[in-house]
This record gives sequence, C-alpha cells and structure tokens, in this order.
Amino acid sequence: MRDNKKSSFIPSIRRLLKHISEYSIQIYVVILCAILSTAFNIIGPKYMAKATDEIVKSLIFRFTGKGHEMDYTKLGHIMLMLVGLYIVALIFGYIESIVTAKVATGVSYDLRKQLIYKIHNLPIEYFNKESYGDVLSRLTNDVDAINTTLSQTLSQGISSFATVVGVLIMMLTISIRMTLISLAMIPVIFILVSIIIKKSQVFYRDQQYILGDLNGKIEEDFSGQLIIKSFNQEGARFDNFQKTNVALQKTALKATFLSGLMQPVMNIVTNIGYVFVVIVGAALVSSGALSVGSIQAFIQYLRNFTSPIAQLGNILNQLQLTAAASDRIFEILDEDEEVEKVTDESIDLHQIKGDVKFNNVRFGYNKNSDDIVIKDFSAHIPAGQKVAIVGPTGAGKTTIVKLLMGFYDLLDGEIKIDDHNINSFSKEDLRDEFTMVLQDTWLFNGTIMENIRYGNLNVSDEDVYRAAKAAQVDHFISTLPDGYDTVIDEEASNVSQGQKQLITIARAMVAKGSILILDEATSSVDTRTEVKIQKAMEKLMKNKTSFIIAHRLSTIRDADSILVMRDGDIVEQGSHDELIDFGGFYKELYDSQF
Repeated sequence: MRDNKKSSFIPSIRRLLKHISEYSIQIYVVILCAILSTAFNIIGPKYMAKATDEIVKSLIFRFTGKGHEMDYTKLGHIMLMLVGLYIVALIFGYIESIVTAKVATGVSYDLRKQLIYKIHNLPIEYFNKESYGDVLSRLTNDVDAINTTLSQTLSQGISSFATVVGVLIMMLTISIRMTLISLAMIPVIFILVSIIIKKSQVFYRDQQYILGDLNGKIEEDFSGQLIIKSFNQEGARFDNFQKTNVALQKTALKATFLSGLMQPVMNIVTNIGYVFVVIVGAALVSSGALSVGSIQAFIQYLRNFTSPIAQLGNILNQLQLTAAASDRIFEILDEDEEVEKVTDESIDLHQIKGDVKFNNVRFGYNKNSDDIVIKDFSAHIPAGQKVAIVGPTGAGKTTIVKLLMGFYDLLDGEIKIDDHNINSFSKEDLRDEFTMVLQDTWLFNGTIMENIRYGNLNVSDEDVYRAAKAAQVDHFISTLPDGYDTVIDEEASNVSQGQKQLITIARAMVAKGSILILDEATSSVDTRTEVKIQKAMEKLMKNKTSFIIAHRLSTIRDADSILVMRDGDIVEQGSHDELIDFGGFYKELYDSQF
C-alpha cells in the first residue's frame, strides 16, 4: 500500500467530471428528464391539498351546515389530474434511468480503454515496481466503483437537487415563516457532513489500496498453488493473506462507520426541524392564517425536502469511495509513458542487416542509486554472427538484451544497429527488428494457431505448419482433438512447460526480424528434443544476427563468438576453443558443468 495522501475528494471528483463531460448531451437529457419528473411529482401535493380542503369543507358542511356538499365532479377532476401527473413523472423518470445507465457504462468503457492503452504504453520500469494484482484491481474494482456510482447516484443526485429546489419554491408559496425554520437546519447539516467526509475520506482511500494489495496476494496464491502445496506453505500463505484481510476489514469498518454517521446525524437535525415546523404550523392553523390542506401539503413537502437531503448524504458516502477509486485510476493515467524517440527518417528499415555495437554502455535499474548493473560494456557483433552471452546468475546477460531492445534508457554510452543509434528508431521499428524466445514462456488465451501466428500476423497457415514442424511441436499438436484449433486456457495449464517452449520457438520461426534473441530458449525441453531444436535453430538463425543466452554451455560451443560476463563487464571474449585454451573464467564455468 502506498503512503497516505492528503484527502483529494474535490480534485478527484472534478477530474472525473471532465471525463463525464464527453457525454454532455446525454447529461442534459438526464437533467431535463430529472427536472420534469421532479416537477410533476412536486406539483402532486398541491392537488392533494385541494382534494383535502374539498373533503374538509364537505365534512364541515355535514356537521355545521356551513359551506357546501362534496363536489364529486371537482374531486374526480383533481384525482385524475393527480394520477396523470404521476404517470408523466414516471415516464420521464424511466427515460432518465435508461440514459443514465448508458452514460455510466460509457464512462466505464472509456476508462478501461484508456487504462489498457496506458498499460501497453508504460515503460518496463513501471511493471517492476507495481503488483499485477493491484493494477488488475484498478482495472476492475475501481472502474466498477465508478460505474456503480454513476448508475446509482447520477440521476438520483440530479433528482434530489431538483427536488430540493422545487420543493423549496412550493414551500415558500405556502408559508415563508415555516420555510425559513426548515432552512435553518441546512447549515447545521452541511457543517456536520463536511467534518465526517474529511475524516472518512482517508479510510476510503486506504481501503482501495489495501483491496489492491489483497488482490495481488490472491493472484499470487492462485498462480502459485503448485509451489505452495509442494512446500506445505498453505498455513503461512493463509496467515499472510489474513493480515491483509484483517487490515482491509478494519479500514473498511472505520470508513463505513464514519460514513454511516451521516444518516443519523441528518435525521436528528431534520427531526428537530419537524418539531419546530409542527408547533408553528399549529399556531397558524388555529389563527386561521393557513388551511388544514395547506399544512398537510407543507408537511408532505417538508418530508420531500428532507428526504433528498438524506439521499444526498448517501450519495456523498458513495462519492468518497468513487473519489478514492478515481485517484487510483488517475495515478496510472498520469504515469509517464515510454518516450517515443525522434526517429531518423533516412533509415531504410528494409536494408537493416543486424550489425550491432555496444560502446561503453553503463546502466543501473535505479537511476538515483550507485547500484550499477552494467558498468562498462563494449562489444561489436557483425551482421549474421551467432554470439553467445554466458556468465553466472546476475552478471547482466538478460539486461544487455533488454537494453538492446530499448526497454530502458542508458546511463551512459550508446548502442548502434548498422551504425544507427537505437534511439534513432521508433520503438515499433526497433522491436520489429527483433525475434525473441524467452526462458519465461508466454501464451495467451487462444488457439495454438493464433499463438504461433502471433509472431507474424500475416503468415499463411502453411507457414505456421512448417514452423511447428521445424520446432518439433507438430506431432504433439496433431495428437490433440482439435489440432491447431485447440484453445490454450488462460494459465496455459493444458500444455506442458516444454510444449509451451516449443510453441514459442515456432512463433519465433514465423517472425521476420533481422536479430534473434534466445534467452535460455531450450531450458524447458529434454536433451533429445534440444538436439532436434538446435538443428531447427540453425535454419532460424541463418542470415540473422543471433544473441544466445545460455547456462548449458554445451549448446553454444559452435557460436561464432562468446562473450563472458561477470559483474556487468565482459571479462573474456572469443570462440569456445580459444576460451578453453585461455584457461580463464569461461573454462571454470565449463569445467563446473562437465
């Protein structure tokens, strides 16, 4: 969970309103329908008062003989008018709710679209510091919180405000004195509600962050069940989960408790207002200043006046959660995107051969730290050469590859491809020049055909079949009930780790990049299959500059050149035989395996 920030209720809501303003026409329709629906509802008590006075006069006539008998025709007209008003109000209310739902779903759709676009354009550093579960929570829980608020409170808030204004006008037409007494409670309610919001907003914000942390733990436990069960860590993971779960419970309880105070506080204030209104109203009726029907209408209006205020209190509760959710969404949207370099339009991408130069490269993941991963790396790999990068864990092998693809900015030095600084390429053009097979396989929820074609969306089915055969995975695919149309599930649990690796290799074989990167590409296959894949790799690496990162030194013996890394620097360089004869660090690594 991040450090608490100062409550940002108003700025967050104001910024969210900017997103909602894109639906201004629909909002105007909602406002218009809300006003009309409220207006027709508000007029109702006036006609009810007329009906009440008519009934009272007939009762007085019956007992005293003064006045006139019941005019049923007039009473019928009043009741028909009353029913008509409420039917029209119902129609406008229905239109209002439909349009509100469209606005709420539209805003949620736009926010999710902006978030996923943003995620695809964020630099790799962002994903190194953020929990996947927390980011997922922002895309789901936080957007859903906004959707719920808009769908439930947008029209309700407009209707409540329109009701307050309309009822206030009607109350003034009945009795200015009683209206002023009713208005006296508004400042008291406003002050008390402001204090509660200020206190509870901090807890609502914490609640959303802890919820994101909790989702991260759930995601870890779900994806790591095999490891958790293998090491009998169910109890430890449960305890770890419970700590966050308890923290969420406590924070949510505090937020709910404080927000729950709004309704009782408002009820107390309004009930006190009722007492004074009733006392004054009784005095006015006894003096003949008001009729019984007018008092009945005023009491009904007063109930309609205080009810929307209570609803506004509930809306404020929901808005606090929405403000916290908006904060978390805008935090992602405000993140700096991966900087698009100013491209060199003179580069002919079709003529790139893959000549790579590292000139005094210096790099650290934390720019403000002295922890340097790559200290002073220089190397020249001619186009078409097969270069292996070896060294102990943490030497910087994979980091070199990430720098080559422009995932991180250098602290010093430069990297060139065909004498063009990689910063001269757009990120799309630069990465189009690379084909990668990583140790950590990644397959998406789709068919095997779609996963292989992911390397080049324009290749034919025949090209996919050829790539699969070259990667030694065609036979396995053919044994599946649906063959290449077999759907790989979200966790890719219906194929083995080795089979996933072979599919990613087939994916690389249909790609068209001039530079190939193999990062422990055969680490998940058996030795016999590895031999077959090596033969297929020879075809894949033909006429391509190839970077091979491997711990199995037997797989890189035929490399044109081997770069031996240690503590972020190249300590040795040469062919396998040259390095063995040299008898240095490479020979130590080789002898440790054989």
